[in-house]
Amino acid sequence: MHDLRFIREQPDAFDEGLRRRGLQPMAPHILDLDAKRRAAQTAMQEMQQRRNEASKEIGAAKKSGGDATGLMAEVQALKDRMAAAEEAERGFAATLKEILETLPNLPAADVPDGADERANREERRVAAPRNFDFEAKEHFEIGEALGLMDFETAAKLSGSRFVVLKGALARLERAIANFMLTLHTETFGYTEVAPPLLVRSETLYGTGQLPKFADDLYRTGEDYWLIPTAEVPLTGMAADTVLEAAALPVRVTAWTPCFRSEAGAAGKDTRGMLRQHQFSKVELVSVTHPDQSDAELARMTGCAEEVLKRLGLPYRVVTLCTGDMGFGARKTHDIEVWLPGQGAYREISSCSSCGDFQARRMNARFRTPGEKGTRFVHTLNGSGLAVGRTLIAILENGQQADGSVAIPEALRPFMGGLERIAKGV
Repeated sequence: MHDLRFIREQPDAFDEGLRRRGLQPMAPHILDLDAKRRAAQTAMQEMQQRRNEASKEIGAAKKSGGDATGLMAEVQALKDRMAAAEEAERGFAATLKEILETLPNLPAADVPDGADERANREERRVAAPRNFDFEAKEHFEIGEALGLMDFETAAKLSGSRFVVLKGALARLERAIANFMLTLHTETFGYTEVAPPLLVRSETLYGTGQLPKFADDLYRTGEDYWLIPTAEVPLTGMAADTVLEAAALPVRVTAWTPCFRSEAGAAGKDTRGMLRQHQFSKVELVSVTHPDQSDAELARMTGCAEEVLKRLGLPYRVVTLCTGDMGFGARKTHDIEVWLPGQGAYREISSCSSCGDFQARRMNARFRTPGEKGTRFVHTLNGSGLAVGRTLIAILENGQQADGSVAIPEALRPFMGGLERIAKGV
């Protein structure tokens, strides 16, 4: 949600931020609605004051035996006019809210401008891709040849964009998540959380998924929604709270299934596990002081990168341009892992700073001793990492000429010491 005071004080800066997002100027329309809303509120206050005065005059007239007919007619007229003004104020407020809640966050000053991913700025590459002395296969070819990745059965059970993992690959998925959680909790100080997978509408509204992205979500018959990412419940834990400044930052992590309809992904990544309706992810969320949010984004990105470093997977980090950023983000670092089967870097993590955009929607604040009032916290979220895509990267980067897959050394303790996945193992 956007700060109306900021729009009133810096309308040109607000519209410039929207322009960078590829949107038309909105400040004049917003300020016009805001002025009409405030004028209706002022009119109601003035009419209420006059109504109170007239009511006293009616009492005095009756007490003295005078005629209060005119005053009583005035009070009735004021009552009708107040009801009309109240209805107008509600209409202006509802329209204003509808506009503000569907406008994306404004980009940070150092975010590159651009319409799509071609304008993203590469920041660094880490580890050189492996040279293969055979033709590298894609993950689904490897998994199916091992007999441990079954899309046909998944389609029978649930339809397209699902998978059944078996044996060592099912264990590998669990091992990846356990490795990530252990790293983030024991090394980086995140607190592990096991959140609900079903949330109310207001929780999705607070993090910005509703109302704009309802078509991308799964809804139950009891007005619950399946989470599209653990960002939703983890960030939502701060809703309607006032934290002490000394308690910041709050850092939490969770490994959960995630559910997305992929409504806008028709024809994209239809083979394999890259884009599914159900997948698992280890999520990182920080709630922090506004002065520390930039440093926290760098830290969070580094935590996600460390997973890939320890797994020995080549990757690059890019800063997303204004046209490629998510709705609630003011700045995003994508981490893209190298997939030799595709011959391309593919996203495996997005780490985003949302500023106070989500905090305003969910009313998440903090107080500082000695200061009057409270301020909105800043929220950040990132994948640390997407578990399925990490499994994909391990299969493709660790594939051997005989069809087996080498397990990264860091994962072997979580795999019972297993060093290689081969057919029949």
